[in-house]
Amino acid sequence: MGWTMKTNRSSCDGARFRRWLPGRAATAGALAICLVAALPVPGHAQWSELADGMELGRFKTGVATVVGDSTVTILRVDPESWEFVLLSRDWGTSARRWCELEGLSVATNAGMFATDHRTHVGFMRSGARVNNHGWNHYKSVAAFEELGGGDHPFRIFDVDGGDLTTQEIDESYDSVVQNLRLIKRDGVNRWSPQEKMWSEMALGEDSEGRALLIFCRSPYSMHDLNDILLSLPIDIVAAQHLEGGPEAQLCINVGGTELEMVGSYETDFNENDDNDRAWPIPNVIGLRPR
Repeated sequence: MGWTMKTNRSSCDGARFRRWLPGRAATAGALAICLVAALPVPGHAQWSELADGMELGRFKTGVATVVGDSTVTILRVDPESWEFVLLSRDWGTSARRWCELEGLSVATNAGMFATDHRTHVGFMRSGARVNNHGWNHYKSVAAFEELGGGDHPFRIFDVDGGDLTTQEIDESYDSVVQNLRLIKRDGVNRWSPQEKMWSEMALGEDSEGRALLIFCRSPYSMHDLNDILLSLPIDIVAAQHLEGGPEAQLCINVGGTELEMVGSYETDFNENDDNDRAWPIPNVIGLRPR
């Protein structure tokens, strides 16, 4: 499979970053969006309970975009009820296939990866397995499964927030992944306005410490999407970028709900809403019931 490198430039925290995307998609079947049409589209906070500690919500953004239905889908997860796992493979597969192979109830992108289609672009460690030991300039770190039974089994840290150093975060949690920051604690939009937009998969945290898995197929600039998220009744306090464009994906298989969502639009790369395939991803954030 051929791979092409594309460079995106943003003014988020003054950072420039690179994203690597495959030249063609892996066949994973047609896009399956089961039950989405039946879910409520609330004007206020409204959630459908999928299982204990897991709720699914859909929110109209109220902001028109170039394609799509201008809807944000959010999976809200209580980390006291669900275990977070950070997994890597030598070669990627779809989020749905990740669920099948690893017995996961939920799988999504762990973040952007390099041209070898394996190495995460920031620091990433799961237990004793280190995918990338190099910390870079990205300002957001997601940490899972606090060691010693602490109060925060899941937390998004700002490395410039004065909480813990990167070394202290690494030493305090079983799994750690560094990604581009979208929203700084407490609720600060860290992206400047820009013209580039894409479908987005993001990881957020609310004021109660619950995880927010955020998918939006309709493309927005990250500045505008941050403003939208901060305006929604989801009480978001922090968020980081996981992936954008055709590679962004979220798969849920909980109880009677089966849902697979994939992104499509990305400025200067895939300016359409036609993608219906789940592209291969080598690193995922997964969920299992405790």
